[in-house]
Amino acid sequence: MKEGVNMDYLSRESAPLSEKLWEQIDAAVVKAASRVLTGRRFLSLFGPLGIGVDHIAVDDGNNLAEVDTDGLITMQGRKFLEIPVIHEDFILYARNLEAALKSGFPFDVSRAAAAAEACAIKEDRLIYFGNDKLGYDGLFTAPGINRIERKDWSVGENAFADIAAAVELLTEKGIYEPYALAVSPDLYMQMQRLQPSTGLLEIDRVRKLLNGNVFKSQALGREKAVLVGCDERNVDLVVGQDMATAYVEQTELNHRLRVLESVLPRIKRSQAIVVFE
Repeated sequence: MKEGVNMDYLSRESAPLSEKLWEQIDAAVVKAASRVLTGRRFLSLFGPLGIGVDHIAVDDGNNLAEVDTDGLITMQGRKFLEIPVIHEDFILYARNLEAALKSGFPFDVSRAAAAAEACAIKEDRLIYFGNDKLGYDGLFTAPGINRIERKDWSVGENAFADIAAAVELLTEKGIYEPYALAVSPDLYMQMQRLQPSTGLLEIDRVRKLLNGNVFKSQALGREKAVLVGCDERNVDLVVGQDMATAYVEQTELNHRLRVLESVLPRIKRSQAIVVFE
């Protein structure tokens, strides 16, 4: 996640931290975020574009057209949105740094890992639920998405049947593979059971149907599931600044750092999304 990092913007060059410590922090941030992030595991990434790119065009894939009005050509079905910065701060205590330096032991960077996990959850929540106050659409909230009544996924073959029906619905609408299913942890666990007369776990049947693209996300809370036709023409994730760590300030002898990124989900064809309600 270090590609495209602007070190001047991140104030790292002048920070009173060693290069070795920065390497430890970077490794901890990447490892922690990779464990948590789900949305960018099935969405195409557009970028990194750099922190200086703060707005991006979001096109309606079905209604994009040039319009000539009084000799002025504009794009119908296009809007421009600001790419928000997601961040989480953490503190490195000066006494702990000094103790690690004198002992020669690696410094404990668990606070950096915790901040990276918090940013990852915020990113996934933005992807799935958007932000109504700021005018951002998410996979569950965009206008025009498909909705299917969810049966009890802890009983029989209900989960597989619902997901197969959603795949059929997308196919009828001209939305083709690849598909990806994101589910909350409780629904994921409900699929961890043998199917009657098949000898297979239901989750295995679902994975086979979706070519393995099943993702469990803590950001979804409970009783949430969404199927996405995840080709880039339908939806993608704009990345300005990929996740990195910046130096903020030294305060009361301690060091405040910030894990940050700038990202925005772009939903171009909302009919490529099926939410199970």
